[in-house]
Amino acid sequence: MNVLLKTVLFFLISFNLCLPALGQGGSEELKKKVDAVIARAYKEASVKFPCKLKTVGKAKMGNWKDVENCVNPAHDLVDWESHAAALKKIQEEEKVSSEGMSAAIEAALTAQALSFDKVFLVKKNEEMAALLPLSNSLLKFLPEKSLAELMVHNKNGDLLGTFIGPYSFERSGGLEILSEYRIVNFQYTDLRGNAQAPGERFLLDSFGVPWRDAWSQPGFRLPSNRLINWR
Repeated sequence: MNVLLKTVLFFLISFNLCLPALGQGGSEELKKKVDAVIARAYKEASVKFPCKLKTVGKAKMGNWKDVENCVNPAHDLVDWESHAAALKKIQEEEKVSSEGMSAAIEAALTAQALSFDKVFLVKKNEEMAALLPLSNSLLKFLPEKSLAELMVHNKNGDLLGTFIGPYSFERSGGLEILSEYRIVNFQYTDLRGNAQAPGERFLLDSFGVPWRDAWSQPGFRLPSNRLINWR
């Protein structure tokens, strides 16, 4: 094998060995930049956290209005347009594909999701008895796999089964609401081991899980639709 051929082969082998390191470095830089933008978004959303969560009734069910008046305004406090523009700039600078950028954004939103105790404040003398209401607003921001296997109770305090997870569906409006809108509900495994769902209705404070089991779990995850759909 002549010297020129050996030199070319050596160069090609060395170049290939360097590719993983280059890719890893670029990935770390991308993660660092995206994490910083997402952190700013969560900081804006957290301005009024934690919100007081009052309980009602014998079962000490959290008030769904307290949840709604907490998480929905928090979402609206985020400067979505500014953060979307910043993320677009990062994608252009790092030369990342749309799929790769979407994955980075989703990962950052999940990693920085806020635990329930950072979002809601329950009275100390009710922490062991209170139920966190599985309202539509709470489920809308619930991170994937959060609350899995926790006991689900109705507003009377009766045990119904164990929480599986949320799901969403489209619902058409009435005379005043002509367009369709998305609503989030949940499924649970009943005491016989069968999957159940409350049906297509507003949940309010009809169902809940024990606060003592939920407080440390991820409870508020910002959605990605207004950060990713700028493409």
